[in-house]
Amino acid sequence: MSLIETRNIIKDYDMDDVKVRALNGIDLNVEAGEFVAIMGPSGSGKSTLMHILGCLDTPTQGDYFLDALKVSELRKNELAAIRNKKVGFVFQTFNLLPHLNVLKNVELPLMYGGMPYKQRIQKAKEVLDSVGLSDRLKHKPSELSGGQRQRVAIARAIVNNPSLLLADEPTGNLDSQAGSDILTIFSELHSQGNTIIIVTHDKAVANRANRIIHIIDGKIVDGNFAA
Repeated sequence: MSLIETRNIIKDYDMDDVKVRALNGIDLNVEAGEFVAIMGPSGSGKSTLMHILGCLDTPTQGDYFLDALKVSELRKNELAAIRNKKVGFVFQTFNLLPHLNVLKNVELPLMYGGMPYKQRIQKAKEVLDSVGLSDRLKHKPSELSGGQRQRVAIARAIVNNPSLLLADEPTGNLDSQAGSDILTIFSELHSQGNTIIIVTHDKAVANRANRIIHIIDGKIVDGNFAA
């Protein structure tokens, strides 16, 4: 069984009394341990697909299975539980809480998951050390560089040991050196067995993956199946 399996995923949005089809029959399989890039021009549907894969949104039609669980029919509270336990997110804009320090930002998913305080502090410290930020625990996001903020975001994304790590343009706000460092971290996470999907318009970023899926006008045009 694939970690991810979608069958004829369709996503429509109503905009000013006009129905817009963002995804038009997506059939996708991703095996556990794969490193996949999703590429496409603006408006192609790649971010919409990521939101559905990450249980941030639901399809209008079609079936989505994550880790053999049919998540396309779950209610909002059930989707929230799946996101907390099975999915880690890394966004272009980092999405860190500005009033919390680095350690507290990374600890947050563990707190939501009900882990005892001492345990979650220890776990957060270990993960931050793994991304090279053990000397920045008490810093606020505003006191960090863009590359450091994205490292915090990655630490927060992996602290729950998710089944799936999703990254949406993770190097888009970074200079070339910081972006290269972040991609190296993703490669290391993949080598440790993590399943990673990166959404990007940057060919150099996509080339770090083992498989590239191209989306145009809400449809996969190539790259759905590994060679």
